[in-house]
Amino acid sequence: MDINNKDIITRPATNTDLPELNEFLQSLVEAERPFDPTLKDGKIFYYDIQDLILDEGTEILVIEVDNEIVGSGYAQIRSGKPFERYELFGYLGFMYVKPEFRGRGLNNLLLNDLKKWILSKGITEVRLQVYSENDAAVRAYEKAGFEKILTTMRCEIN
Repeated sequence: MDINNKDIITRPATNTDLPELNEFLQSLVEAERPFDPTLKDGKIFYYDIQDLILDEGTEILVIEVDNEIVGSGYAQIRSGKPFERYELFGYLGFMYVKPEFRGRGLNNLLLNDLKKWILSKGITEVRLQVYSENDAAVRAYEKAGFEKILTTMRCEIN
């Protein structure tokens, strides 16, 4: 399917979007399961999407193509640690685009619009988390200007 820019709308999420957004969240969880052995079985809700929609320190955007919601992402204003250079930073999460719409620049469009929202709050530091073994996502974020700064490690002990 060819996508014309006039057919693409990025807008703030509303409560009427909750059914699709909850589906996106479960699709995101399933995509992340192979990278994270600590995730529980069954449905997982990393966060309450409705609470995020209502939170003034968070902006959830959806992307529509021909009136169909095909992607989502959020930006949230978070406090840095006392020893960090930035008192506040923008945190990106819930980055999802339906598989049939990937590779068309929609994730980059969401990233750019979320960065604009963060900038509108007077904040210039932006962070996100991505599984280090998720090569496609790591490459996409590096292409968008992000760089790795920390790796989380784990082990099970008996």
